[in-house]
Amino acid sequence: MNRLFAAAVTFLGITLGFGCSTNPATGARSLTLLSWDREVAMGVEAAPGMTAEFGGETPDAQAQAYVDEVGTRLLGGIESGIPKLPWEFTLLDSAVINAFALPGGQVYISRGLADKLTSEAEMAGVLGHEIGHVTARHGNQRISKQIGFNVAMVAAAVVVGAADEDSDIRKYGEIGVPALAIGGNIVMLKYGRDEELEADMLGMRYMARAGYNPVGQRMVMELLKRASGGSTQPEWLSTHPASDTRITRINNLLRSEYAYTQNSPDYVMKEQEYKTRMLDRLARLGPPRQGSTPVSMLDTSVLWCAHCQAEALELADAKAQTQAPSE
Repeated sequence: MNRLFAAAVTFLGITLGFGCSTNPATGARSLTLLSWDREVAMGVEAAPGMTAEFGGETPDAQAQAYVDEVGTRLLGGIESGIPKLPWEFTLLDSAVINAFALPGGQVYISRGLADKLTSEAEMAGVLGHEIGHVTARHGNQRISKQIGFNVAMVAAAVVVGAADEDSDIRKYGEIGVPALAIGGNIVMLKYGRDEELEADMLGMRYMARAGYNPVGQRMVMELLKRASGGSTQPEWLSTHPASDTRITRINNLLRSEYAYTQNSPDYVMKEQEYKTRMLDRLARLGPPRQGSTPVSMLDTSVLWCAHCQAEALELADAKAQTQAPSE
């Protein structure tokens, strides 16, 4: 027991002490235990399953090329400290209104969401948000925090289990350890909300650098708010901040950091081009495939970003890596 506890504490100390690095996109220090190469490998491995789950690729090469073009334009604005990644942008043949990113540069937007947008700037807002999840290494951070939290839980359980039955440690520990687990889950949710707001901020940065009017991102959030029908769970229990919170934050940035982009011909919306190159082409296609993801996913916990869903695959991979015998 003592050896297990000591090993858990030692691992936790090493994790917290040496797993932190400064992120080039956010400028903040964060816990990232996985290398960029590992993130890329995880994303490449998970991509086929995620693509199939959301109906496969949309059968229109020109619409797909348009998504690639906008995504590539946004990549011109990412930070120089981000390594060269095998970025891929996929237009999914799904009616579900969603977009998500896997670690290492796999970015997806559904046909259902693309069909609701009205401008190229809005699509840039969606893709820029997802690029922000990748450059900020949000999946890596959450996996790393979960690993650290699991180790802390093991250490706490070992201490409580080894204590005398009539001791205060046993008495209060049997209450405290489950409470710690509940509290940890809420902490994980909080990180999820913070990540969404951070991805909004990064998305607007990449939009402006690419010459798009970042108001397009607010327009997407307003669209998603309408699509949700106003139904939502309490924000503190959601992995995503409420639409109103995100819209307020976006408006604050538009009035301050990005005020120079408003009413300037240098920062475009491109409504007509989007209609011609995306909406008109999608209208000529048959109904989208659904894949294995039901349209009932349309609620505020998944709108715009299935980042947290994608993390289920990431976390399983990370767990397998930590349990694998060392070479």
